[in-house]
Amino acid sequence: MNNLFESIKQGLTEAVEYERGNLPNIKVDRISIAPLHTYTSVEIKAIRARHCMSQRVFAEAMGVSAKTIEAWESGRNTPSGIANRMFAFLEKDEKLFENFSVITQR
Repeated sequence: MNNLFESIKQGLTEAVEYERGNLPNIKVDRISIAPLHTYTSVEIKAIRARHCMSQRVFAEAMGVSAKTIEAWESGRNTPSGIANRMFAFLEKDEKLFENFSVITQR
């Protein structure tokens, strides 16, 4: 437990010194997160169609109800942040559900 405390303390001390400009040669990795796109009903339907899934199966894979998928696709509701992030992943990786063994053949 002491080692953990010392490690955290050292990290915080280094962070303060860096912000003060006292550690100019320290390597810093900066990560920038792209703004989250809000998917439209047309885009959601197209993503589902590309994955060849019914609304029910797509809902199961997304972890939401079939009524939620229906509402998103009809434009009555809009997806939340996490659902929009998942849609972005699905657009980039056509095999995302396969990679996680979410879907089984029926």
